[in-house]
Amino acid sequence: MHFRPLHDRVLVRRIEADEKTAGGIIIPDTAKEKPQEGEVIAVGPGARDESGKLVELAVKPGDHILFGKWSGTDVRIDGEDLLIMKESDILGIIVSIAELKKAA
Repeated sequence: MHFRPLHDRVLVRRIEADEKTAGGIIIPDTAKEKPQEGEVIAVGPGARDESGKLVELAVKPGDHILFGKWSGTDVRIDGEDLLIMKESDILGIIVSIAELKKAA
């Protein structure tokens, strides 16, 4: 199945946090928090402004993003747990140092 979000909504796959701390302590499942980092899977066409002009989203599929702890709605698509959220729930795009050097 292919899913296409509407308007300014974004489909996100959570990126799971490490199961060990930097010091090597294993974190049990009961102590883990939901990850606030994810990868954009699909985006809607955008929202319309007051004049009716379509405003495209700032994120695109493949972007790694940071979002609020309680953002989005959990959904299951093709057996995979995903999130649907509005673009305004996204706090920012995570850019790796390698990508920054490549752009420079």
